[in-house]
Amino acid sequence: MTLSPARVPHAAVRRLTTTLYGYAFLDDFVLLYPVYALLFADTGLTVWQISSLFALWSLTGVLLEIPSGTWADAVSRRMLLRAGPLLTAAGFTLWVLVPSYWAFALGFVLWGAKGALGSGSLEALVYEELDRLGAADRYGRVMGRARAAGLVAVMAAMGLAGPVFAFGGYPAVGLASVLACVSAAATAARFPEHREPAAAAGSGSGSGSGDGWTRPLRAGLAEARGNRSVRAALLLVPAVTAVWGALDEYTPLLVRDTGVAENAVPYWLLLIWTGATVGGLLAGPGERLGRGGFAWLLAGSALALAAGAATRTPAGIGLVAVAFCGFQLASVLADARLQERIGGTGRATLTSVAGVGTDLTTVAAFGAYAAVGSATTHGTAFALSAVPYLLTALIVATGSGTAGPSTDRAARP
Repeated sequence: MTLSPARVPHAAVRRLTTTLYGYAFLDDFVLLYPVYALLFADTGLTVWQISSLFALWSLTGVLLEIPSGTWADAVSRRMLLRAGPLLTAAGFTLWVLVPSYWAFALGFVLWGAKGALGSGSLEALVYEELDRLGAADRYGRVMGRARAAGLVAVMAAMGLAGPVFAFGGYPAVGLASVLACVSAAATAARFPEHREPAAAAGSGSGSGSGDGWTRPLRAGLAEARGNRSVRAALLLVPAVTAVWGALDEYTPLLVRDTGVAENAVPYWLLLIWTGATVGGLLAGPGERLGRGGFAWLLAGSALALAAGAATRTPAGIGLVAVAFCGFQLASVLADARLQERIGGTGRATLTSVAGVGTDLTTVAAFGAYAAVGSATTHGTAFALSAVPYLLTALIVATGSGTAGPSTDRAARP
């Protein structure tokens, strides 16, 4: 029959994307998301203590990001994606059973380790599986939808957090979050993985298994050193992703400062994450943006963020949602550009290098936010956070052809 050859790759792509979307949804279906900043505050933590927890979260990623990326190139990426959510489940359990600064800190270390295990592993697995099926050009669209699925989960969690919290308080939302993490780990087992891990490939080469573990790291760093386009893509990812990723953690406090009732905070957060979800879904059309269009995307989003936060009213949250829409779209496009530029075997390693840059920049953003937020207001801190995006937009607009997304796919390595 002539249908079989056409349907096999289609079915394989569908299995991959269905698993990816399910994993992304469950990984972010965490009812603690909209209330954990409030949990920290209700436990008696100051803004500086809360910021130090977020910084510890990012520092854990910095320390583990590249080793975990190299590990993902050396062993099974699917295995790491299964293990990560279980670490987060353990951390959430600590938070609700023994709420204290040190329990929160340990929970963030576990969460940071989970993030390091998944960062690079997921992108590399999805891109290489799509490439194997001749569908690498779908990567940006697929990952945009995956991020949208995760944000739909965040919004669903926000919608459910209120009634679940009213029913059982922090223990109830904690239990629901742990169950979601365990379900995400089970879903990760369905990921296809058609590759020979580097450690296994190196074990029979006569150079020893240790060489197999270090080969992806050496190969990835060599590619970054020798390819200007890859270096530019590595820098673009943290420049676009880090600051709004840090602001994400403070959105409940920003919303509460506008004067809305505390039990209504999750519903206002839904508006912000609706914007971010739309940004992920726009990844397909967004791939047509050239360097100038990408720069305008960043600049417009930055101005919307500053204007919305400066109003310090619930109406301004709508502009913050528009800003998050643009930042999400820009983040997906920056990741897609990086994956397209990587041509060697160290894909997860190089993606993790970009992750380290993101984590370091995020730590700096947390420190800056703590300083500004303690001295002024959350609205002012959000508004000033638009400045790095305006500078990045200027650099992209005036820089070389490697500074932003290109519409010329044929020219991409």
